[in-house]
Amino acid sequence: MGDSSWRKSSFSVGAEGSCLEAAPTPGGLIRLRESDDPARVVTTTPTVWAALLVAVKAGRVPF
Repeated sequence: MGDSSWRKSSFSVGAEGSCLEAAPTPGGLIRLRESDDPARVVTTTPTVWAALLVAVKAGRVPF
């Protein structure tokens, strides 16, 4: 897949370059990478990704 498949949060602004990006795979998994280290990619399931998003939105994941 090309770089056009990667999506970045609309909350990511500025030129800092440290944003989490996500992209779907043809097999239905989710690829994740940090924009300032695009060669390192982690793959997860949609269920785990959704649970992480719920936890972040609820403030249960400290940043």
